Amino acid sequence: MNFSLRALCLSLFIVVLTVSCSNEQLDENIQPTTPVATNDIRQVILDWNQLWCVLDRHATGMRPNATTRALAYIHLAAFEVCVEDMVSYTSNKDRYPDLEIDFSQRQPDIDIAIALNACYATAIDHFMYNVSPTVDSQIAVLRQQKEATLSAGLSAAVVQNSQDWGNYVAQQIIAFSQTDVEAEAQILSPQPTSYEPPVGAGFWTYSDEAERGLFPYWSSVRTFVISSEETSSIPPSLTYSEDATSAYYAAMEEVYTTSEAARTTDTEGLWIAEFWSNDVEGLMMSPPGRQISIANQLIRQYNVDHEEALILLLKLGFSLNDAAVSTWADKYEYMVMRPSVYIQDFIDPNFQTNLFPFISWPNPTFPSYPSGHSTFASAAAGVFIHHFGDATNFTDRSHEGRTEFLGAPRTYGTFSAMAEENAFSRLPLGVHLRIDCSEGLRLGYEISNAVNDFDLTQ
Repeated sequence: MNFSLRALCLSLFIVVLTVSCSNEQLDENIQPTTPVATNDIRQVILDWNQLWCVLDRHATGMRPNATTRALAYIHLAAFEVCVEDMVSYTSNKDRYPDLEIDFSQRQPDIDIAIALNACYATAIDHFMYNVSPTVDSQIAVLRQQKEATLSAGLSAAVVQNSQDWGNYVAQQIIAFSQTDVEAEAQILSPQPTSYEPPVGAGFWTYSDEAERGLFPYWSSVRTFVISSEETSSIPPSLTYSEDATSAYYAAMEEVYTTSEAARTTDTEGLWIAEFWSNDVEGLMMSPPGRQISIANQLIRQYNVDHEEALILLLKLGFSLNDAAVSTWADKYEYMVMRPSVYIQDFIDPNFQTNLFPFISWPNPTFPSYPSGHSTFASAAAGVFIHHFGDATNFTDRSHEGRTEFLGAPRTYGTFSAMAEENAFSRLPLGVHLRIDCSEGLRLGYEISNAVNDFDLTQ
């Protein structure tokens, strides 16, 4: 989420294109369940997702809301480039009134891999808008490298037609995104000074300009499958109280004892907290970006072909986007305060979250309930379960090799267990109540269920 970084974190802008989504060696470590077939189109998808995760790590002021929006449009563009060759699947141009794609613009003699490469380059360059030039330059590098490899043996006309189609579709998706005037305005001002939080007992508020509410109006942003009005919204089950015998106090005390134990004695608790954090710009990818890292690993592990990969990523992008909209609608409706504020006032004045060593502010700069991490976890897990089944033997290597925090790989037997661990990792980190995480998990599955039912064939 949108944190100010210490100088140490700002020195991490080093990108090596051959590494994985968060600069770890994913390619060398993942062992597919079956041999990986040579597939130029699928490799284009994997390579661009890999670079996107690096860009996500170093993007400023985007996470998590503008990031989820970028993912939805990028993967919509990729799907539309290829959809005419995908048996039974149809374009989304008839599903969204403002989306215009003229398929007569596509020449018959094109190479889909080259077209997809051009599309990703154009779309990612547009939607990942707050990346330093040093990192952003890798977009052009990858585009040129892929074009050189994919163009071998093809005529100049085929190469040009393919590039033209990919660029055209990307530009049409960009134009479609710009019809969402609310989102276009909000990404330029993620912490608007126009927003002042309501005052009330137990309400979230800010104590410094840098802590102003992040994306407070995001509920008005476009959704693709299910809107915040269509999702169910469950109020917090706890009533604010300063009474040490109250259920509210007990919930806050749970955060305190859990996070303190993780810091002092519970090594796995701290590992889980830092493994799933994904909070710090420049140091880690974003929470929704982490799900793209996981998807890339799953595409390799399950030897998913390029068509199924495109469908998986499109639905994942839609699910994460719609999750952000509903979650932020609820956050700014219920205005639940962050645990550290209460803990410092009533339990331990010296308390700091386990996120604090990495950032300048102790908390994410928006209300607590429901947890965005938890919602993204189940919004993604529901899509993964739909595609692969819940049972798995998956090792997440997103942070493998990192030494700045505890990122050693962790293995899961089910996607639902992985999502649950991700969600409740926010307790040992010290930034969420249990009710925040439970509600986020519930909401994310509600959204992924709707996305899984979204028919791309009619």
